[in-house]
Amino acid sequence: MKNFILALDQGTTSSRSVIYDLKGNCIATAQKAFQQYFPKPGLVEQDPLEIWTSQYATMVEVIAKARIRPDEIAAIGITNQRETTIVWDKKTGNPIYNAIVWQDRRTIDLCEKLQKGGKSEAIQKATGLQIDPYFSATKIQWILENVPKAKEKALNGELAFGTVDTWLIYQLTGKTVHATDPSNASRTMLFDLKKHAFTQELADLFSIPLSILPHVYPSNSHFGTVCPQILPYPIPITGVLGDQQAALFGQECFAKGMAKTTYGTGCFILMNLGEKIEYSKHKMLTTVAWQIGDAVTYALEGSVFIGGAAVQWMRDGLGIIQNSRDIEELAAKVLSTDGVLFIPALTGLGAPHWDPKAKGAIFGITRGTKAAHIALATLQGIAFLVYDVIEAMQHDTDIPLKTMRVDGGVSRSDLMLQFQSDLLQIEIERPPSSEMTAFGAALMAGLGSKVYSSVKDLENLYKKDQTFLPNKNLKMQELKDRFHKAVELIKALENEDAS
Repeated sequence: MKNFILALDQGTTSSRSVIYDLKGNCIATAQKAFQQYFPKPGLVEQDPLEIWTSQYATMVEVIAKARIRPDEIAAIGITNQRETTIVWDKKTGNPIYNAIVWQDRRTIDLCEKLQKGGKSEAIQKATGLQIDPYFSATKIQWILENVPKAKEKALNGELAFGTVDTWLIYQLTGKTVHATDPSNASRTMLFDLKKHAFTQELADLFSIPLSILPHVYPSNSHFGTVCPQILPYPIPITGVLGDQQAALFGQECFAKGMAKTTYGTGCFILMNLGEKIEYSKHKMLTTVAWQIGDAVTYALEGSVFIGGAAVQWMRDGLGIIQNSRDIEELAAKVLSTDGVLFIPALTGLGAPHWDPKAKGAIFGITRGTKAAHIALATLQGIAFLVYDVIEAMQHDTDIPLKTMRVDGGVSRSDLMLQFQSDLLQIEIERPPSSEMTAFGAALMAGLGSKVYSSVKDLENLYKKDQTFLPNKNLKMQELKDRFHKAVELIKALENEDAS
């Protein structure tokens, strides 16, 4: 009997594998961290081979932990860090350069050139995206222009590009399948939402040959079968979603207007737009949420580049905590930040500000400031940036948000979620598991393998653990105003430095 689904969750700092039964219960998990490389300030890279080997190791480990045989697994679902860019040689299967991670800012100049050339409106209309180093297109362009002979090889059809899902499919299928799904394709800045395809017009803007791009199939397609060199049983790969869309799906935000926030390395807020493309007037992104068969669902997205990464910086940069989970206990030692304000713009500001040059800042410190004040200000700083995105989304859609579902590592912080609820004045629902990306990939794979016959079959699989109700705080508007003044100040300072 095929009673299980295997989800591969390839994240920014670690690879995970999770086995679920068909009722959505987590049977076993395995996780393996891998190395991040920072060659220069603003540059973030990973080794594509280490991405694969870490994912493979967790896959083997989780099957052993679950005490099941590979032939009991009905399907594999893949979810992945999005935008991260890998280019490899088709003949050897080897990467020609490290993976350039979504956080990497090296292509700021390429983006500014496009903006100054008046391309912003055309690119947003075609792709739903803002011009930013975040997306894959300028990363591919940089690799082709800076790696010796890369341009020539690309023009000769000798290279392949993929986001991380494509790279994993390629490896799992014995280097035979070059494919992606629309949730990932729509993050490249090369995918036209209305034409639902990569287009020559967009590729030409970045001098990228269309031949290096993967085939795009619906999210619940049969993407291939795991080859015998990887596992002794041919398990089909029947679900692929970018990590944030997978979390939206896992949180079962199936109706228009439902929203979730994933508090991971960054914070990602997605709202279901239904089957109609809607463009933002407040610098949000329009993206493909998923495609099931011929039906495409769209989402409005706001990306905050720093979430859990701010907590990691507290640990690794300042050394005021030893483990990321310690921040909650430390922050709880004080009743307020005592005037300390932290703008966690450690890799620029994402939506709705879109200022790649902005730098983080801590305001309001005195001789009386303690580590606990900074810890609490960190959690609140994350919540403030999420607040800005939700506010912009509600202006775009005119849909009043009453409840937000949350997941990701930082969502384990009761302090942060209560502050978030107070800021937004809405209910916040947290499920028992913070790993909804893997759950969403498993559900999509279940649809693709016909384990579940329709989305309706999934509706009873979502579980709610805790609800945070908003408190009225008369000083909240004052806190918001202070935060926004501080944001404008760091943006102005950076522009002053650049002049």
